Amino acid sequence: MWRQPKAVWAVAFACVVAFMGIGLVDPILKPIAESLNATPSEVSLLFTSYMAVMGVAMLITGAVASRIGAKRTLLAGLAVIIAGAGLAGMSDTVLGIVGWRALWGLGNALFIATALATIVNAARGSVAQAIILYEAALGLGIAVGPLVGGVLGSISWRGPFFGVSTLMAVALLVTAWLLPPTPRSARATTLADPFRALRHRGLLGVAITALLYNFGFFALLAFTPFPLDMTAHQIGLIFFGWGVALAFTSVVAAPRLQARFGTLPVLLWNLIALAATLVVMALGTDVKAVLATCVVVAGLFIGINNTLITETVMTAAPVERGVASAAYSFVRFSGAALAPWLAGWLGEQVNVHLPYWVGAAAVLLGVGVLAATRRHLTGRTAAEQHEPVRSAG
Repeated sequence: MWRQPKAVWAVAFACVVAFMGIGLVDPILKPIAESLNATPSEVSLLFTSYMAVMGVAMLITGAVASRIGAKRTLLAGLAVIIAGAGLAGMSDTVLGIVGWRALWGLGNALFIATALATIVNAARGSVAQAIILYEAALGLGIAVGPLVGGVLGSISWRGPFFGVSTLMAVALLVTAWLLPPTPRSARATTLADPFRALRHRGLLGVAITALLYNFGFFALLAFTPFPLDMTAHQIGLIFFGWGVALAFTSVVAAPRLQARFGTLPVLLWNLIALAATLVVMALGTDVKAVLATCVVVAGLFIGINNTLITETVMTAAPVERGVASAAYSFVRFSGAALAPWLAGWLGEQVNVHLPYWVGAAAVLLGVGVLAATRRHLTGRTAAEQHEPVRSAG
């Protein structure tokens, strides 16, 4: 699995930097709020604008890539991220940062959906192995993001934004150099294709499950720094542990559990375990040790879920992988965009426990949706997850 063409590693490196953006701002949420006199719900809009734009923009990724080719789409996405991150670091208002984070989300949409399809198509081995490689890049990026955010954020809250912009410039140069030109698709996809893909009940069920799961995930991610009430460096270290746990289970534990118990049983029990973790956080919100421990433990379950959900999406409907990824990402990111703001608002207006209760309820509802639609998936994932992908030559 690890013997891959240079082009695959180039895209994987860019994925690491792109996914750093998810957890990078976690350690600096409180410093931004304190420096700019903002409330938790206002600062949480950094996640909301990023996720909302990324979700909606996922609808255009397939249409763009099929017309200009995957490489140009990847490079365009990287360029937009460089601009969005750099301009966010130069902003002096929360609304300014929120707006530039939205631009960042547009760049991520162009890059992420295309990157997954590029790795799957260019990698040697099976679809499952290619996805594990992609998830390894995701996990590493998510793990390193909070650490970099904590280190640079301890100097200035602007540091992490400038850091990502610089790393993305490196990723753009590496991708432009190592990834060979990619031809346009034989058939140009349209904006309607992702919606047509969602007519398949299996794909729609997985997408709604991911939406609800992401609600709990981002409630944890965006709100927890406030009740933790620690320095940027301390929060960065806690979420670094979360990211390491996520990376380990996504690459090591998920494939083994899948091979032994099957994709859907593991997903169902894993989501239940994540909901239970959120319940513990709701009960122990006032105890920092409980919150910090649960953040890391949640990473174990999130890693398993990310890998298996992504594999399931790639085989859930008889459509092109890029279209399936765009449709799925549109549903989960658009819906999850509400979670960060709602978690902050509930924590301000009601109490600090409620965001975790709501997150746990959303994840459990996702369990119900997946259980109700599992008959549309049974047999497909098991049969196709070992489908060989095209060799890169």
